[in-house]
Amino acid sequence: MRFSYNKLFKLLIDRNIKKKELREMSGVSATSIAKLGTDANVNTDVLLWICNALQCDVGDIMEFVNDEPAGNAKAGTTNNDFEKV
Repeated sequence: MRFSYNKLFKLLIDRNIKKKELREMSGVSATSIAKLGTDANVNTDVLLWICNALQCDVGDIMEFVNDEPAGNAKAGTTNNDFEKV
């Protein structure tokens, strides 16, 4: 399970914005942009700054990807584990 930032890079292409321009618009470091390119973890502040610069919602720049085949959930966890309040 991981987050994918492919939506961010598609949005940049659609708006004809280069990564360098995004860095300048948002104040995000080159290192953080590189992490996004490899779907690595970044601080939520980075996502906030990018969303603010692009005037979009976090769901417009990232999505959850389940890389595990169906039925191969981690031992001892179920979907109900996440529904408990």
